Amino acid sequence: MHITNKIKVFFIFFLTIISFCTYGQSSRFKVALDAGHGAHDFGAVYSGRIEKNIALEVVLKVGKLLESTPKFDVIYTRKTDVFIDLIERANIANRADANIFVSIHCNANKNTAADGTETYVMGMNKIASNLEAAKKENSVITLEKDYKQKYEGFDPNSPETMIGMTLMQEEYLDNSISLASKVEESFAGLGKKLRHGGVKQAPFMVLHKAYMPRVLIEMGFISNPIEGDKLNSEDGQNEIARAIADAIISYRNEYFGNGDIDTPEVRPSQKVIEKVVKDTTTPVKPKAVINSSEIKKVENKKEVSGIIYKVQLSASARKLALEPRNFKGLKSVSMSFDNRVYKYMYGETADYEEAKSKLEEVKSKGYDSAFLIAFKNGEKISIQDAIK
Repeated sequence: MHITNKIKVFFIFFLTIISFCTYGQSSRFKVALDAGHGAHDFGAVYSGRIEKNIALEVVLKVGKLLESTPKFDVIYTRKTDVFIDLIERANIANRADANIFVSIHCNANKNTAADGTETYVMGMNKIASNLEAAKKENSVITLEKDYKQKYEGFDPNSPETMIGMTLMQEEYLDNSISLASKVEESFAGLGKKLRHGGVKQAPFMVLHKAYMPRVLIEMGFISNPIEGDKLNSEDGQNEIARAIADAIISYRNEYFGNGDIDTPEVRPSQKVIEKVVKDTTTPVKPKAVINSSEIKKVENKKEVSGIIYKVQLSASARKLALEPRNFKGLKSVSMSFDNRVYKYMYGETADYEEAKSKLEEVKSKGYDSAFLIAFKNGEKISIQDAIK
C-alpha cells in the first residue's frame, strides 16, 4: 500500500511537470525573422551599400533584442550569408509554428531622391508601384532550380498571376495589417518618413506561403545617398532594429497578452490611454431623431461593457486638419497623438457588427489597410478582449 501511494504521488508529480513544461512552451511567442536575399543574391547594390548585408545585420540585431525579452523565441531563416529559396523561408516559419513572420529588406529606386519606409502585407492590390516592388523581390526565384515547377507556374515578372493560386491571406490579413501599422508607427516615432502612407498590400511570394500574420519591411532606400549611408551604419541599424523590435513587442502585448511584457530596457508597456482630439473645424450638424428605446439600448451596452470600437484609418508623423476633404469625404474623424505619431480614427460605436460595417465603408473608399481598434473606459485594448 505504501509503495502504491508513492507511485501515485510520483505519477501526479510527473504529470504536473509535463503540464508545466507544455504550458511554458505554449505561452512563448515565436517570431520568425527573415533577412532578405543572401549569397549570390545580393539584392540592391548602390555605391558599396549591399542589401543582403544590411538586411542580415538588422535581423540579427532585432533577434538579439527579442531574445533578451521574456517569453520570446526567435527563429531565423538565415544567420549567415547563404541563399535560401523563398518557399523555404516560409516553410522554416511554418515548421516552427511561428506566431508571426517578418521579412526585412531595403528599397531602391532609379530616382536616388526617393526615400522613406514601407511595410507590406500579403494582398492582391494592383497599384503599379506595389506590383513593381513585388516584382523586384519575387525575381529572386529565377535563381532557384526548377522554380517553374516549385512555384506552380508563377511568373515573377507578372505578380498578378498569383491571383489564380490558393491564398490564405484573408485569415491573417487583419492581424498582418495591425503588425505592419505598428512597425510604421514605430518608424514614425523615430522621425522617419513614411512613404505614401506606409502600410501597403502586394503579392510577395515569400509572404504568400507563410501561414501566419506576416509582413515585409522595406527599411528605406539604399539608392538614396543619405538614407543609404544611415542604413549601412551601425547607429542607423541599431535605431531601425529597436523600432522593429518595439513594434513586435507591442503587437505581442496587444494580441497575445495583457501588456505584461516590457522591452529589454525594462520600460513601461507601450499600451497607453489614448487622448482623443475631436474635430472642431467643421460645424456640428443637428443630431438625427433616434427612437428612445434605441438610445437606451446603446447606453445600457456602454454601461455594461464600457467598450467602444473605432476604425483606425492611418497613422502619420504629419498632423492633418480633421476635415472630410482630407479623409476622402469621411466625417466624424478623430485623432490621437502618441509617441510622436498622429493616429486618425473614424466613427465610434459600442456595437461590434456596426463597427465592422464602418470598416467595410472605409475600405470601399480606398483605405485598404484600415483596421478595427477597441477602447474600454478610454484605454486601448485588443479586439479579442473587446469581443470577449
